[in-house]
Amino acid sequence: MRDTRESRLLLVLLIAVAFALITVDIRGGEDSPVDGARQAAAAVFGPIEDGVSTAVDPVGNAVSAIRDSGERHDRLAALEKENAALKARLGSDDRNSSRLKQLDKMMKIAGEGQYGIKGAQVIAIGAAQGFSWTITVDVGANDGIKRDMTVLNGDGLVGRVTTVGPNTATVLLANDPDFTVGTRMEASDELGFASGQGDRPLRVELLNGKAEIKKGDRLVTFGSQADKPFVPGVPVGVVSRVEPSGGDLTKTLYVTPYVSFTKLDIVGIVVEAPKKDPRDTVLPAKPKPTPTPTVTVTVTPSANAPVDGEIQQEQ
Repeated sequence: MRDTRESRLLLVLLIAVAFALITVDIRGGEDSPVDGARQAAAAVFGPIEDGVSTAVDPVGNAVSAIRDSGERHDRLAALEKENAALKARLGSDDRNSSRLKQLDKMMKIAGEGQYGIKGAQVIAIGAAQGFSWTITVDVGANDGIKRDMTVLNGDGLVGRVTTVGPNTATVLLANDPDFTVGTRMEASDELGFASGQGDRPLRVELLNGKAEIKKGDRLVTFGSQADKPFVPGVPVGVVSRVEPSGGDLTKTLYVTPYVSFTKLDIVGIVVEAPKKDPRDTVLPAKPKPTPTPTVTVTVTPSANAPVDGEIQQEQ
């Protein structure tokens, strides 16, 4: 439309009418005389708005995912910084060289399983809450520790958090008689439940009484709902004995745990569960069988021995 005096006058008139309708609509509230027109407009433009919203949602979701990913990255970065500080605090003298090795080994397990862990040091051991096998660590609620978190070290499953204070936490060890964890056999995926027996091997009840299990087979944690109290894939131990099932619905195994519960010092509390089950990837490499040496005997004939086809005459 050409910019003439008439067109400008028409534009001013339309703007005035629009303001008048807005004023009438606001004063009328639910009884507004233009309510019917507004509803008709909503019926026409509503699907369009919904379509636009649907088209934009993936972008919003992507931004949200990036933000969440960034938050997770920042949290893991903070944990790595805290663990590095713990490593520095341990020092580098001969007395603490073992602790540094433990920490490095534990960080390797955390990396393989994609566990976000908070490093801690054992400061006490004993029956803190009436349990036979417990330890106290030097991190607590102020460090983000909560009840029912998985505890591990560089060898495997240590236990679970049972009590949390501001700066310390109590851990129930996996060999305590009150301790039970779901397990999964390596490769075969047979499920069971492991229970502590103090200083004796763990007792595991497999759900399948006909499962083919042999000495040397290995187990990992099966994982709990919402990853509490146990995250999946943490090494548990090695089968040392299998009881005959005798037609029972379950099969009983005795498992030597990877962790030595009388030598605990540096442990890690899992504060970030892995996004997916690491399955058997965290298990240590299987030991290579030692070859049996063979002895080869070579017989060297004597110079005076008779040659084939000849008879030695008596002198």
